[in-house]
Amino acid sequence: MRILIVEDDRLLGAGILAGVKQAEVQADWVEDGAAALAALQSEPFSAVVLDLGLPRLSGLEVLRELRAARNTIPVLILTARDTSQDVIAGLDAGADDYMIKPFDLGELAARLRALVRRAAGSAAPLLEHGDLQLDPAARQISWQGKPVDLAPREFAVLHELLLNAGRVLTRAQIEAKLYPWGEEVESNALEVHIHHLRKKLAPELIRTVRGVGYMVPRE
Repeated sequence: MRILIVEDDRLLGAGILAGVKQAEVQADWVEDGAAALAALQSEPFSAVVLDLGLPRLSGLEVLRELRAARNTIPVLILTARDTSQDVIAGLDAGADDYMIKPFDLGELAARLRALVRRAAGSAAPLLEHGDLQLDPAARQISWQGKPVDLAPREFAVLHELLLNAGRVLTRAQIEAKLYPWGEEVESNALEVHIHHLRKKLAPELIRTVRGVGYMVPRE
């Protein structure tokens, strides 16, 4: 899961960035509404954490432009404006959730996980596929009832494939959810992660679609 943080308060933005990364959520951060729209038009983020009081374009303007363009990415509004009118305006503009500043970083991460699950069509907190069970909150995997130890990137690859079960994801799509801006991607890193997942779980769990990418077949 990779999110975009849109926050013009540098201290708060840096704190959110550090906090979600501790929860193994990949994140990028911009400080104004125009930069947010540009990023969202060019990168496949899983969700957005959006401040309302932004320079250049307000959070509400960003949200309205996203929804006008039929961009359905989950948006969680962060705001110091705690009046019901502000909350109603944000929800009516297309926000999926909101939190009032100050807030708890653990709760923020949990709400983001819930938004991403629902966007993928799953309301359940656990992702299950046959003998496989993945718990995004605890970052735990079990296979045939036994715990399996995965490296953070392996977990992230598997999580993304399970969220999109039945759909082929290209190499570029998977890498875009694994690596934030400025992080170098080794040329064979994804293949190594897939190899390790097949070895630790089951060779048939992840299917290679030659010339296209990878998928976890629907049950």
